[in-house]
Amino acid sequence: MQAIRAGYNGLWLLLDVNRDRMIYVATIIAGLLFGAFVGTLATGM
Repeated sequence: MQAIRAGYNGLWLLLDVNRDRMIYVATIIAGLLFGAFVGTLATGM
């Protein structure tokens, strides 16, 4: 049980440390998707 709890705490630590990187990647992906969406609107005009 302690090993499971330690692994769970380690996972949360890993997420806390890398949260800014995940937000950075998600922002880039969202920007690319938004750009593709605007591009499809522009070609329909």
